[in-house]
Amino acid sequence: MQRLLQHRDDNPQALGSDRICNAVAAQAYYGAPCIFIDFGTATTFGVVDEKGCFVGGCICPGIKIASEALVRGTSKLPNFELVKPETVIGRNTITNLQSGMFYGYVGQVEYLIRKMKDEMNRPDAFVVATGGMARMIASETRAINQIDGRLTLKGLRLIYERNLEE
Repeated sequence: MQRLLQHRDDNPQALGSDRICNAVAAQAYYGAPCIFIDFGTATTFGVVDEKGCFVGGCICPGIKIASEALVRGTSKLPNFELVKPETVIGRNTITNLQSGMFYGYVGQVEYLIRKMKDEMNRPDAFVVATGGMARMIASETRAINQIDGRLTLKGLRLIYERNLEE
């Protein structure tokens, strides 16, 4: 039987089960090549090439963890609600923090997607996002084609069904 997910990762044993599920579902539901992003505790990016092979990705701090670390690691910055501010230019400490975190994070996501598409030589690669912060980030960028809040669960179901066939 054909493997559900081919990979070219240097250390496949270290690959998280959530990333495997996301890769399987992204390829099955959105085709290849594709980029999948999971906005969770960490923000993980993964790439499936045109042959349906998981080739790798990158891992960044999640936006919530990053904002908490910023406040915790400084003496004068207050806790703040992580929301999309009305403007990039904040008018006080809270809106400065919100703007820096939100718009800075959107910029990071757009840059990483663009660089991944460049490295793949596939400007048409489909981008799907999942995870708790996906909707908020996707609201500010056209770099994400689809939000799928159940991507990981869909991948888990596909893996389960494939294992039943064996």
